[in-house]
Amino acid sequence: MNPKLSVIIPTHNRPEVLEQCIAHLSKQTIAQDIELIVIDDVHNAKRDWQMPVRYYTVPPCHQGAARNHGVKKAQASTVMFLGDDMFLSPDACELHLKHHTNHSTPIAVLGIVDWDPEVGITHVMRWLMKSGWQFGYNKIRQYAKVFVPNGMQHYFTYTSQISLSREVALRTPFREDVNLYGWEDIEWGMRLKDLGVRLFFEPKAKALHHHQISLSDSLKRMETLGRSAVEMAALVDGFDRVPKGLKRLKYEVAALLPTMGGKHRKAFLKGIKKG
Repeated sequence: MNPKLSVIIPTHNRPEVLEQCIAHLSKQTIAQDIELIVIDDVHNAKRDWQMPVRYYTVPPCHQGAARNHGVKKAQASTVMFLGDDMFLSPDACELHLKHHTNHSTPIAVLGIVDWDPEVGITHVMRWLMKSGWQFGYNKIRQYAKVFVPNGMQHYFTYTSQISLSREVALRTPFREDVNLYGWEDIEWGMRLKDLGVRLFFEPKAKALHHHQISLSDSLKRMETLGRSAVEMAALVDGFDRVPKGLKRLKYEVAALLPTMGGKHRKAFLKGIKKG
């Protein structure tokens, strides 16, 4: 087999949803050209999948370390990072490959993610998507099928569904010295930008996010993001996700409001203070 695309999926103790993710990959229009690499840190996955899988167990680790491991094992010249709860539309992989083929210089291709209606979409899930607090696709819809402006592209290098050349992925591994969830995508995107890798937005490459989030789940996530923002800012020059000065004051005032945005800002600030 000479794969054209290596799809790398980090997973942790979610065998049922991983099985559904792989089932959608088996229905890709270019399934015969896909090499699927699953990186598991608990060895708790089913093995009767609908397509061949190169399966590796690694010691408990962050998703970034798992992705790095997958890139080293990949055989295709193009790799895609995919979340284990992302269900791709049948032509998504083909669309990614098409753009890499059509550009002579290395690029990253970003697909789009929306909630899977089957999980039951909560009010906070709708708000997260519309507001951009989890995925900011609404902020870049005007750049559909073109490059996201260089100055902002690193904010959208979402590893839920993104592809790039294996050579570039080897040159820009994810940091393995961070322990908390959050911001590794942005930090990685900053380094891609510094290398001159442009981000191409292809909204026709669709994925459904098979994960339900309650308000309490979302607020816990924001608190973790606050803590991890402090951790990342201490490691990375130019990382600007911790509000300071007048911006911090405005943030604290907004956090007093009994709105969805106010509650999330309050949880984020709580995490910053703990960090």
